[in-house]
Order: sequence, then structure tokens, then C-alpha cells
Amino acid sequence: MLWVKAFHLVAMVSWFAGLFYLPRLFVYHAGSDDATSTERFKVMERKLYWGIMTPAAIVTVALGVWLVTFNPSYYMSSGWFHTKLLLVFLLLGYHHACGRLLKKFALDLNSKSPVFYRWFNEFPVVLLVAIAILVIVKPF
Repeated sequence: MLWVKAFHLVAMVSWFAGLFYLPRLFVYHAGSDDATSTERFKVMERKLYWGIMTPAAIVTVALGVWLVTFNPSYYMSSGWFHTKLLLVFLLLGYHHACGRLLKKFALDLNSKSPVFYRWFNEFPVVLLVAIAILVIVKPF
């Protein structure tokens, strides 16, 4: 079980690294005005999303499900766990939103400002703090 937990944590850290970095790339991409930079950002964003973030998200969720199988009655009766699941679903929605924005940038259809992406980048920070508190403190 500890090995599964360790790799779940590694996958989660990798996923969050991408969730923090991709919107930062969007900030710079939205502010770029030359073709070379724009094309470079498209490649970086695509590789980050499909090569790191999405596989890390899949592994995180798969290992999380595996962890639940070790003691399902405990997890299913814990309020903190239900709240964590809700936050993970929100995180998956955020991940999906990043994918939609990635497609808009790839097609040169971005209509949002760098300031929007700076604010957009804060959402996973809030979720990370909340999830960490729920898992470690188990407040309810």
C-alpha cells in the first residue's frame, strides 16, 4: 500500500506541476506577438498537456482508486474523502478547460488577455491547499 501511495503522490505532484505551468505558458503566449514565439508556445503547451499533464492525471486517478480498494469502507464513510473527491472532479474539469484553451491557442483563436490567464492560474493553487489539508488534517 505504501508503494501505491508513494507513486500516487509522485503522479499528483507531476500533474500539479503541469497545472501550474501550462496557464503560465498561456500568459506568455497571449502576450506574444511574433510568429516564432507563438509557434514555440504551441509546441511547449501541446507537449506539456499531452506528454506530462494528461498521463500524470490518469496515473494519479488510477492509483487513487487503487488506494481506495485497500479500505473502501473507511474512505466511503469519511466526509473529508467525499470533499476531496469533489475537489478532484473540479481539478479534472480545470484540466479539461486547459485542454480547450490549448486547442484555441493551437488554432490562433485565443481571445483572452494575459491578465485573465494570471488569474486562471490561481485556481489549482486553491485546490491543492484544500486537498492537502483534507488528506493530512482530515478535519471531518
